[in-house]
Amino acid sequence: MRILLPIRFAEQNRYPVARGRATSQGNQIIPCSPSPKRHFLPVRIKLTLAYDGRTLDGWQSQPSGNTVQDHLEKAASETAKEPVRVHGSGRTDAGVHALAQVAHFDAPERLTMNPFNWVPALNTKLPASIRVLSAEEVAHDFHARFSAKGKTYCYNICTEPVLSPFKAGLAWHLPRQLDPYLLEDALKATLGRHCFKAFAAKRGNETEATDYHRTLTCASLESQDDGWRLTWTGDGFLYKMVRLLTGSVIEVAQGRRRIEEFTQLLDQSAELPHGRAPYCAPADGLYLQAVAYASSLKS
Repeated sequence: MRILLPIRFAEQNRYPVARGRATSQGNQIIPCSPSPKRHFLPVRIKLTLAYDGRTLDGWQSQPSGNTVQDHLEKAASETAKEPVRVHGSGRTDAGVHALAQVAHFDAPERLTMNPFNWVPALNTKLPASIRVLSAEEVAHDFHARFSAKGKTYCYNICTEPVLSPFKAGLAWHLPRQLDPYLLEDALKATLGRHCFKAFAAKRGNETEATDYHRTLTCASLESQDDGWRLTWTGDGFLYKMVRLLTGSVIEVAQGRRRIEEFTQLLDQSAELPHGRAPYCAPADGLYLQAVAYASSLKS
């Protein structure tokens, strides 16, 4: 009598079970040919992370190897046992912090690790100044940068006579008194869609086709125990735009620039007849607070 034995081939979490049959002929087991292997795209993982930028050289990879992208790619590659490329929602400068930066990478197909297990796997390999807060699987067309619909930045300003050593590098120290009413007027002038070319630093890759228009939906002022917090929300920000805007509205609040001079910097022609914003706020108090997306979770 012939006995048919089902054989269950190795199963990996996301992969279908390949089945075959084997025939007993004496002491010999002859396996049937398994079904052709199905190919899957790598799992795309979305990360939300926070970092203290004081000891880091910014987001984008640098020869120093001391950037957020460098540390993340090293940790992900060590976990995956092969090179992994990490893409961020945008670049933050050296010294700038993040409360909820977003990045993504494609995990190798052979890995069977659940998405949430990437959190401890990466955090054990990252410096203490960088922490992954969450990890989730997203659709394959999700992109941390190009899928973003908007961003929110906040800027902490300390107006105390003496800056606490525990806030050094975490807030802009401005002991000189600010006029909050002038500051609010300057902030309100930036709301809506404007050409912010005067508030954009040059990267060196600009062309005549570069679009400098952005829409700001929030430019607010909030009182804190030791000073003020500015919050900026928009559909996108140009290179150093938040720092240049912050420096400019602070000049108005300190009486160093009339608000009419400030508003003239908005919506200029390509030749910038009124010049560029002259004052870039330091990186110390700037935080990437949130990145907004449409629904991106895999259904």
